[in-house]
Amino acid sequence: MDIAALSVVMSNNQVRSSASLAVMDNIKDVAQQQSLQLMEMMHETVPEHPRLGNQIDIKL
Repeated sequence: MDIAALSVVMSNNQVRSSASLAVMDNIKDVAQQQSLQLMEMMHETVPEHPRLGNQIDIKL
């Protein structure tokens, strides 16, 4: 294999690797944003009834 062909192959591999890392970085950022939004949404939820679930009726 000549030097020029080897150089092209190595360059293509580097471009693929860089593109893959960029996509993974974008996916990580989107996942972080979605998790933050989910946590904010969970903190904002208000119970429908303030006394709902606070008492248990037991008959013996």
